[in-house]
Amino acid sequence: MREKHAKIVPMLKIKSQIASVLAEKMKAINPDAMGVEEIANMLEYPPDAAMGDLSLPCFKLSKLLRRSPVQIAEMLADGFESPCVSKASTINGYLNFNISDGYLATAVVPEVLSKGDKYGAPTMGQGKTVVLDYSSPNVAKPFHIGHLGTTVIGHSLKKLHEFAGYKCVGINYLGDWGTQFGKLIVAYRKWGNKETVEAGGVDGLVELYVKFHAEAENDKALEDEARAEFTKLEHGDEENLALWRWFVEISLKEYKKTYDLLGIEFDSYKGESFYTDKMPAQVQLLRDKNLLKIDDGASIVDLEEYNMPPCLILKRDGSTLYPTRDIAAAVYRKNEYKFDKAIYVTSAGQSLHFAQWFKVVEMMGYDWYDQLVHVPYGTVSINGAKLATRTGNVILLRDLFAMAIEKVSDIIDQKNPDLENKEKVAEDVGVGAIIFYYLSNNRIKDINFVMEDALSFDGNTGPYVQYTYARTCSILSKNGGEGDGKVIISTTEERNLALALSRFEERVCDAIDSYEPSVITRYILDVAVAFNQFYHNCPILGAQDEATKASRVKLTAAAKTVLGNAFGLICLKKTEKI
Repeated sequence: MREKHAKIVPMLKIKSQIASVLAEKMKAINPDAMGVEEIANMLEYPPDAAMGDLSLPCFKLSKLLRRSPVQIAEMLADGFESPCVSKASTINGYLNFNISDGYLATAVVPEVLSKGDKYGAPTMGQGKTVVLDYSSPNVAKPFHIGHLGTTVIGHSLKKLHEFAGYKCVGINYLGDWGTQFGKLIVAYRKWGNKETVEAGGVDGLVELYVKFHAEAENDKALEDEARAEFTKLEHGDEENLALWRWFVEISLKEYKKTYDLLGIEFDSYKGESFYTDKMPAQVQLLRDKNLLKIDDGASIVDLEEYNMPPCLILKRDGSTLYPTRDIAAAVYRKNEYKFDKAIYVTSAGQSLHFAQWFKVVEMMGYDWYDQLVHVPYGTVSINGAKLATRTGNVILLRDLFAMAIEKVSDIIDQKNPDLENKEKVAEDVGVGAIIFYYLSNNRIKDINFVMEDALSFDGNTGPYVQYTYARTCSILSKNGGEGDGKVIISTTEERNLALALSRFEERVCDAIDSYEPSVITRYILDVAVAFNQFYHNCPILGAQDEATKASRVKLTAAAKTVLGNAFGLICLKKTEKI
């Protein structure tokens, strides 16, 4: 169920107005007929624009109103009047509505311009807090393409919730604990030095880690040494703690370069290590509630009645596992942030893990278990790319972004060599191309990344929509701003653009409800296509008269506003010149 809005804007307002009239008509037939909100949710977009702008399928109403869908559609169409509708017509049990050009001109476009960067923002989140756990790389390992999904989907969901009024807490739950740090400590002391590691950064740490595994093939005692060093780390050995903090610092320095490129900041970097002393209390609670069972020496929670494998809480040696840590982290975050919703963005491969520990939280008696949300996504691969780390066939994000920026730089040098700030523009467009390409797909689908497609200035790409935004900026700059005058809608292209702009808040709500940034990406494409058709077929600055020119400049300004607002929801930079 969509959360209620304190205010609604264009398309949602139009649906509500139409639904109000329909509700009165239905109540005349059956006093127990549907309410306004339920009817508004039934309104849909016809597959063919020639049929109308909105449609009510009357099939679901037959039982309620005791008539055939065709009869119901005709009865509801008869004498239908609303200030936002110019025509109500029927076809095969569908009641279709044409939105008035005058309403689009006097209500929709002026509202876009008056609200500016607040246009399209729902108010469902006011007074509520959302915690988002995303990105979360493993310390001492490089950022690779496998992290792209959690990072850009997670941040887009954060921007969407902020836009809707939520207080958002972005958490980077770093993988900063475990026996790998014992291995790194051993490797550093045997083969490393401060200068080499400082110069190499994360790559230097990876080299040491790879060296350890190569040597351990022939010297099994190294594994015991590593376990011993990690045990010392767990018990607070100052020398090991100092090294560990240094490894984390080196890693964060590298990760923040990527976050800066993406325009991402986190509110917390509390990683797995932070919850080490918070797990025993949760394990004890599980014991107190008789939820823990011993299975082959390990402590588990039996989930058979929920058709899931058991959730492992403690290993045979008493050490904790990921579910233990996640439960402790969730309890801490609830107490610390008083969240209304906690969102976890990870690969679909972890869906069972989240289903298990969410169920355990419920069994423990925490009444906020239903505020935990797992947002899964599919895998990503790249065709034809030869980039790889020294540890295997993994594409590094920094290499991916560098390649995209370089390719855009080459395009700019060919097409607009005198462009000011072209290095910054190349960065914004190159990085934006990667983000847009990724977020154009439904998040659960596996993505096969083709760089040439992502960087094209034609078609459904980031460069195409950023170039469209730059086009609106150029028109407004040449005109000296938005100007004065009324909006007049007299062409199909003007009408289609105004209609597209009216749907923004509805799309934002859909994206939040489904945790699906691709809803916004596809909406941006709809607006870009509508604007470019308008631009090509309706002279703007060269319009036939001043009134038409002023109206079309206003429409251009409205398109710029909506594109800019939508860009912000998917981490896309607003490029005023390309």
